[in-house]
Amino acid sequence: MIKYCITLASLALAVAFGGCAGPGTTKQDSGTLFGAAAGGLIGNQFGHGGGRVAATIGGAVIGGIVGNQIGKSMDEDDRRRAAEAEYAALERGRDGEPQRWRNPSNGHYGTFTPRRVYTYETRTCREYEQTIFINGHPETMVGRACRDPDGTWRQV
Repeated sequence: MIKYCITLASLALAVAFGGCAGPGTTKQDSGTLFGAAAGGLIGNQFGHGGGRVAATIGGAVIGGIVGNQIGKSMDEDDRRRAAEAEYAALERGRDGEPQRWRNPSNGHYGTFTPRRVYTYETRTCREYEQTIFINGHPETMVGRACRDPDGTWRQV
């Protein structure tokens, strides 16, 4: 179960931040970096006592692998379309109604389904489920996002 959660959270961050690569950095490098960072953070949250270090390292390795594969597979247009669907779903979507996106140039597509709205420390937050299909293979993750004071949504 922990590996599943790490994988899913890493996927979210790899998709969300995969387009942030600087000059000379590939999509795959970016995905690896952000996947490893996300996996390490999540692993750290699940580990206890002496096992926390092992969970952090394991999370970073698994997150890096998943982020690498997603970063390699998704192009900038895929990430833009997925981000637009994410924003529309979080901002205006009804609980359980998927917001779909598709990139006609490569056939990649996905859904972003918002879940319940709740308040956390005065911020509006939502649970969600995201599925991305690359070459017909689905990658699904669940997570939470909260709206920052500037109106942007941040995964938590």
